[in-house]
Amino acid sequence: MAKGDPAKPRPPAKRLCCRPGYSTTCRQGQRAGGTVCGGSGSGQGGSSKTQSPESLLDIAARKVAEKWPFQRVEERFERIPEPVQRRIVYWSFPRSEREICMYSSFNTGGEESASSGENVDETRLPFRRGIALLESGCVDNVLQVGFHLSGTVTEPATTSEPEMVCSVAISFDRCKITSVTCGCGNKDIFYCAHVVALSLYRVRRPEQVKLHLPISETLFQMNRDQLQKFVQYLITVHHTEVLPTAQKLADEILSQNSEINQVHGAPDPTAGASVDDENCWHLDEEQVQEQVKLFLSQGGYHGSGKQLNLLFSKVREMLKMRDSNGARMLTLITEQFMADPRLALWRQQGTTMTDKYRQLWDELGALWMCIVLNPHCKPEQKAAWLRQLKKWNSVDVCPLEDGNHGNELPNLTNALPQGAHDLGTRPHRTVFTRAIEACDLHWQDSHLQHIINDDLYTNYCYHDNTENSLFDSRGWPLWHEHVPTACARVDALRSHGYPREALRLAIAIINTLRRQQQKQLELFRNHKKDLLHKGVTSITNLEGWVGHPLDPIGTLFSTLMETGRGYEDIFDSTKHSELHLFPSTRRFLEEGESYLALAVETALMGLGQQRIMPNGLYAQEKVCRNEEHLIAKLQEVDLDDTLVKIFRKQAVFLLEGGPYSGLGELIYRESVPMHTYAKYLFTCLLPHDAELAYKIALRAMRLPVLESSAPSGDMSRPHHIVSVVPNRYPRWFTLSHIESQQCELASTMLTAAKGDARKLETVLESIQKNIHSSSHIFKLAQDAFKIATLMDSLPDITLLKVSLELGLQVMRMTLSTLNWRRREMVRWLVTCATEVGVYALDSIMQSWFTLFTPTEATSIVATTVMSNSTIVRLHLDCHQQENLASSARTLALQCAMKDPQNCALSALTLCEKDHIAFETAYQIVLDAATTGMSYTQLFTIARYMEHRGYPMRAYKLATLAMVHLNLSYNQDTHPAINDVLWACALSHSLGKNELAAIIPLVVKSVKCATVLSDILRRCTLTTPGMVALHSRRNSGKLMSLDKAPLRQLLDATIGAYINTTHSRLTHISPRHYSEFIEFLSKARETLKKRRKKWS
Repeated sequence: MAKGDPAKPRPPAKRLCCRPGYSTTCRQGQRAGGTVCGGSGSGQGGSSKTQSPESLLDIAARKVAEKWPFQRVEERFERIPEPVQRRIVYWSFPRSEREICMYSSFNTGGEESASSGENVDETRLPFRRGIALLESGCVDNVLQVGFHLSGTVTEPATTSEPEMVCSVAISFDRCKITSVTCGCGNKDIFYCAHVVALSLYRVRRPEQVKLHLPISETLFQMNRDQLQKFVQYLITVHHTEVLPTAQKLADEILSQNSEINQVHGAPDPTAGASVDDENCWHLDEEQVQEQVKLFLSQGGYHGSGKQLNLLFSKVREMLKMRDSNGARMLTLITEQFMADPRLALWRQQGTTMTDKYRQLWDELGALWMCIVLNPHCKPEQKAAWLRQLKKWNSVDVCPLEDGNHGNELPNLTNALPQGAHDLGTRPHRTVFTRAIEACDLHWQDSHLQHIINDDLYTNYCYHDNTENSLFDSRGWPLWHEHVPTACARVDALRSHGYPREALRLAIAIINTLRRQQQKQLELFRNHKKDLLHKGVTSITNLEGWVGHPLDPIGTLFSTLMETGRGYEDIFDSTKHSELHLFPSTRRFLEEGESYLALAVETALMGLGQQRIMPNGLYAQEKVCRNEEHLIAKLQEVDLDDTLVKIFRKQAVFLLEGGPYSGLGELIYRESVPMHTYAKYLFTCLLPHDAELAYKIALRAMRLPVLESSAPSGDMSRPHHIVSVVPNRYPRWFTLSHIESQQCELASTMLTAAKGDARKLETVLESIQKNIHSSSHIFKLAQDAFKIATLMDSLPDITLLKVSLELGLQVMRMTLSTLNWRRREMVRWLVTCATEVGVYALDSIMQSWFTLFTPTEATSIVATTVMSNSTIVRLHLDCHQQENLASSARTLALQCAMKDPQNCALSALTLCEKDHIAFETAYQIVLDAATTGMSYTQLFTIARYMEHRGYPMRAYKLATLAMVHLNLSYNQDTHPAINDVLWACALSHSLGKNELAAIIPLVVKSVKCATVLSDILRRCTLTTPGMVALHSRRNSGKLMSLDKAPLRQLLDATIGAYINTTHSRLTHISPRHYSEFIEFLSKARETLKKRRKKWS
């Protein structure tokens, strides 16, 4: 046990060692003391200083040390010479730093900072810190006893921490570290820096490590006195720690019937592993479980998602190095994932897990797929994994493969039958279902074995041209299997460290896809007329390759790109010694073709596949996400002539591939749209083949899922197509994203077509036909307007007209619907029409009823057209100004007749300068006053008339407004009170007759005592008609309260006070006393006026 770590004792040795003295049947042998590791009598092996060839002893000992447990060596040979034992023990320690690095950092070489996207100080990583401790001379007292290495590592003092000496102990077997302990008390998945420092000391400086044979060998050399002395000294030095244990062992040994005396031999922690021990690197299972549990409990915060992804990367790294701990570590991770309490909570609440958490589960399932597809795993291993996977799969809370819905896709070994639509009976599929199915797959097929193991596997005499032929016409091997399953094999080969085999299989799969693509093209061409005549739309792939849980296209692309980059790195760095990397695999490429070109063509084929939109939000989002990810990878590739030819070839297939292509002439209604992919193709092809680029982009503009299933009306006018989102199941949860991508594609075409009237017209027709969202069409209109009016060039009138036409379509689409951006759209359209010219403004005013509401037409359109800024902008002469104003007045009068309530005032304002039009507008107001207009609207127009110098017209409208008004006794804060007071003041100013005419209307409409008393007071302060034009008709005397019309008003006021007082007394409370007293004071003043009248 390492000193300083008493809480964690080293486990006892796993095997018992027997030496002569225990039994008369044991062998005799001479033993010697310790010598320096790699000492006399043999070469250093790992040292680079010696130039002599390696001895046969070292070669044999190294091979035995790598493969055989030491117990088997002892059992196999009756007597093992001491030099042989020493060399076996010497070579049993790991010689490569790669594994040590792997177990002390997230990625080999300490690259986890780069993968996580964070600026982490690499010097703080355990592996880097271990190297620093070693190079600064902090490792001391290094001793190797058998298969056990110990030493001390001094941690230098810092400003916050004192110097610390850590005791480190390492056990190893068959070139693997099997257990570690350190006095630093490290609690982490990976080895601490002190373990790294001691391990690297042994790897880099083996000649400085003193090597002893296992302690049992040394004890055998001692006689009884020496053994007693040895034990007593050991107890003396460590009496406080081992004395109780020593006494207990002594008592058991002296007891004849004790258990210890029933066992032959005694344990030796330095004697190496037994035959039954599993040979694997030390992995702290408890810490793996604790760390994963901690990361999951953080729910994606504090970078826990990145940490879990790094753990998955570590599993893949272990698999690539064929380390058995990969599956072991993944099992521990999976158990913690399955024990996550949130799974049960989400299931109970009916909510979905977060997207990032869902992606972690996907990676978990993909890793299990790789593990069970290990081409060299033992049957018993696969059987054990299958039992465990089925156990997890049966748990209720186990996440489903597609997020929310049961997956409706086939199993791994069978493709879907064409036209299979009865999918409701298929069972739900979990994230482990594919791995469970993969357990039924095997690698024993002779054709498959030849493909992955033989670079020269060809058959130039093969003439079978059937669909499932084993070779193509060139004699190159093909591999016919469910494509995602075949690609899963490629991923498994890569993951388990078989890159050459993975590449061979990937090329065979791609050549098979190429051949199938060509045959599909020929098949469709032969039946094209019949299919187009019948209008048949069918889907040939219910299971798409892009967005698939196994990511087949991404796997093929990555495999080829890695190989391609490998070649580039070799030629760039002139590492001629590495030119043997997959040299003959290139024989299966076309002449002049590279792995990079093959990768690009594979990605283009996968992206262009016609496939049905999957069910569920997560599955649909994954389709979009994977498509964008693959396109982003393609955008990193610089196009050359070879790649442009590939783009042209695939573009032609997309256009002519029929039901096999997502851009075929006939597509299934619920096929995954091609907008994002087509935009990428359009951008790439435009500089090289503009016609082909536009064909691709225009074909991709379709979105049949939004088309009405039973269209009606005038279909020759695409802007009249009603935007229909049919009721369907499953729903397209990503429809808004899809429509935005459609809009982006259209915008890209508009930008590229600037200056080409024919192409702009074609793009416009496509937009009007295929885009059904008013907001997206409005965005396109705005984009076209910006492009057409760039500051550094003259306006492009053709593009401006396109922008205007799109704006007009938006107006028609949103005319009868609610849209919060409607006013913005109307203002923008007038601005756009202004840029196009005066004829455009006149046109939208002539056809205003198909574009605008009456309110919009008068308050925004006509008003803006008649503004000075518009006249200046258009540089109009007097004649043009008058024509435009005449159109605006006509529009205003039409709007006023259609909607007088909201448009009458605007119409009067617009018609001020034309007497006939103004009179017409006034008559429209009078006609509508008795039926459709409210008192508020009439009062507003009446005030406008007074302001314009028409007091009698204002009085007329005010009296009409009073007819519609009704003020109850308690509405003393009603907003119409000011209008009533204004109307009475206006009548008073006009004369006694006008006041006499309006007071009966006031008495009838107003029941509020305070308002009536206010009117009464104002009428008695001044003489009627004093400020009016007709004041000569009045006597100049103040009006009397005992005569009409004020007497009627006074009586009505007093009556209102009496009624209001009775009503308030019925519901009065103490908090209303002060208000009531004020009210009574006003009533008293009114009553005084009545007494004065009587007196």
